[in-house]
Amino acid sequence: MRNQWLTMSMGDLGRGIGTGEIDPLDLTETYLAAIKAHEFAGRIYARLTETRALSEAAAASKRAAAGHRLGLLDGVPISWKDLFDTADIATEAGSALLKGRVPTRDAAVLRNATAQGLVCLGKTHMSELAFSGLGLNPVTATSPCVNDHDAVSGGSSSGAATSVAFGLAACGIGSDTGGSVRIPSAWNDLVGLKTTSKRLSLKGVVPLAARFDTVGPLCRTVEDAALMLAALEGGTAADLRGASLKGARLLVLENGLEGARDAPISGFDSAIGRLMDGGAVIQRAHLPIVDEALAMSGVLFTTEAYATWQDEIEAQPDLMFAEVLERFRAGSQFSGVDFVRAWQRLDGIRKEYHAAVAGYDAVVLPTSPIMPPNAARLLADHDYYVEENLWALRNTRIGNLMGSCGLSLPTGLPSTGIMLLGAPMAEERLLRLGAAAEAVLA
Repeated sequence: MRNQWLTMSMGDLGRGIGTGEIDPLDLTETYLAAIKAHEFAGRIYARLTETRALSEAAAASKRAAAGHRLGLLDGVPISWKDLFDTADIATEAGSALLKGRVPTRDAAVLRNATAQGLVCLGKTHMSELAFSGLGLNPVTATSPCVNDHDAVSGGSSSGAATSVAFGLAACGIGSDTGGSVRIPSAWNDLVGLKTTSKRLSLKGVVPLAARFDTVGPLCRTVEDAALMLAALEGGTAADLRGASLKGARLLVLENGLEGARDAPISGFDSAIGRLMDGGAVIQRAHLPIVDEALAMSGVLFTTEAYATWQDEIEAQPDLMFAEVLERFRAGSQFSGVDFVRAWQRLDGIRKEYHAAVAGYDAVVLPTSPIMPPNAARLLADHDYYVEENLWALRNTRIGNLMGSCGLSLPTGLPSTGIMLLGAPMAEERLLRLGAAAEAVLA
């Protein structure tokens, strides 16, 4: 029975705790034992927070026994990407540059989750300083894709995704600057929620590009994503009851189909067919302003990332993975004028884009236009690494550039996802639509 807990959704675990069928301490001990016994544990978890987890679980167990639970998720164990500060526990963001960095306080979102009774299992591996969509990290560890152990799992929230996909956490909390929640979710058959910039606090989160950085969950169901969003901000979960696709207007963004490979297109087309069968109305369009925004990605993302980390990087560049180092240094080629002009134009593009898609319930496209690449080839072939990294991020980056919230759902074809993009700060509406989509895709 306990092994079944490892594949259950957060919502179902919480309901089991509520009925007394599951004890939070037993549940946490089951997860910790599974982690320690797993062949890929060292490639998924950077470090466990076992003492903390057992203490939090014991407190949740007492609350459950007394009938004083803090909420549905009280006592559910989850993992945290290694860029969320944890008091007195190392937080190194997948980089030797931050080795031995030990915060004195939890990140704000972790404090909120703890206040809701969630149990912190540990910190998960990630792309170095979160600057890659692939999840390849020879400096610390590379998490394997659940569907192909020789392939990367997607980044930068690689361990966050695989902790859930391999049954080693009920949910993983990650970050998304250009796709880092949605890509690993898609490649590991999970639900991933990219929140709107500034919806969730970044206090105590190691930055990459603060104007784009967001926090979000990687989990098994849309319900879990809604529950976790509420926990991370200390709010109330979206009401998903009665969600329906009937009459929902979806815009297929054809920019995201161009150049996509066969498997992601097959998964996407199959998913679109099922959404139509469920009552959704599909229209298609190519928006040139999206291509214009994508062309500015270099100046917008790399300039801010390099400005944020230049001093640490150039003090010890030999400690970095060469591919990530090169990507950061690309930000040095742009001037302040370039950066300001790009942001001014992007602000205009965002207004044009949201006006163009205002009549639709969501914009949809394949989460990733490629499948998980082979890890060994990425290490051996520089050109292949650069090409695959750019392709991996191409579609998800649209959501960050446009300031949208986004939701990736499994299509049913392994390692392929369908992404729904919604209006800024409209997560509750997007989650309701996602719940309706999930029902027909499952």
